[in-house]
Amino acid sequence: MTSHHGHHHRTPADAAPGPYRLDITPADAGWQHSALRVLELPPRGSHRFDTGDSEWIVLPLSGGCGVNADGETFLLDGRASPFTAVTDFAYVPRDAHVRIDSSAGGRFALAGARCTERLPARYGPASGVPVELRGAGNCSRQVNNFAAADVFEADRLIAVEVLTPGGNWSSYPPHKHDEHRPGEESELEEIYYFEIAPHDGTEGVGYQRVTPSGRGAGTDVLAEVRTGDAVLIPDGWHGPSIAAPGHAMYYLNVMAGPDTERRWLIRDHPDHAWIRRSWRDQEIDPRLPLTTAREETPR
Repeated sequence: MTSHHGHHHRTPADAAPGPYRLDITPADAGWQHSALRVLELPPRGSHRFDTGDSEWIVLPLSGGCGVNADGETFLLDGRASPFTAVTDFAYVPRDAHVRIDSSAGGRFALAGARCTERLPARYGPASGVPVELRGAGNCSRQVNNFAAADVFEADRLIAVEVLTPGGNWSSYPPHKHDEHRPGEESELEEIYYFEIAPHDGTEGVGYQRVTPSGRGAGTDVLAEVRTGDAVLIPDGWHGPSIAAPGHAMYYLNVMAGPDTERRWLIRDHPDHAWIRRSWRDQEIDPRLPLTTAREETPR
């Protein structure tokens, strides 16, 4: 049985015709800040867009590209897929015109956040992305903190990648960030974008759960997710993200919110927070890290 696709579970079939496999805007999501587009370019393809009132990160999912903004061009080596390497990326500010060119073609995530400050366009090397191994046992996962709040400067946007080996649970214990509690919890809207590794040519699936927290609109989601799907999380306890045995799961987390300080502060679900203590006596899954930054070509 496949999940019922509702407002919070988006698939490529929901996208309007055009270059974007997914196009999630704040207005479309029914919130104020977070945005995600997934751009597909054919060989020698090109795409132009205006950043408007949002800052964006161009993140290669498959393939490489050139990103031109504010009179600068950043050449992104990219990668074959999220399961082969940590990638480089480019940050482009609000109120800019951007051109993306790809000689071999590819798939590129545009992670965005409405913002007020205009920061300089910048290149983020793959070698500078902190790779964190989080959890232990069957809750082990890899987090590529390429645009975490304490790693890469942005006005509102926070973005990280998570890789979960097949059979493991990530985004666990369930946690939330849907209210502003100084020093304890941030208020952040979040998008999960998924890709699932195939096995011997067979497409994989994973599962994403969101349960009501008593805040916001009472978001309640159980989604069977496939490559190209996204789940919108305006509020609620989110997790687990479950990778089916034999199929590693990738997701890109895009977050932004109204708090004046850009921080990722979460509160664990009180019924499940105990699981963290159990990790002290377990090893990290030996399959991790699934990916690292490959040797970059000199630029």
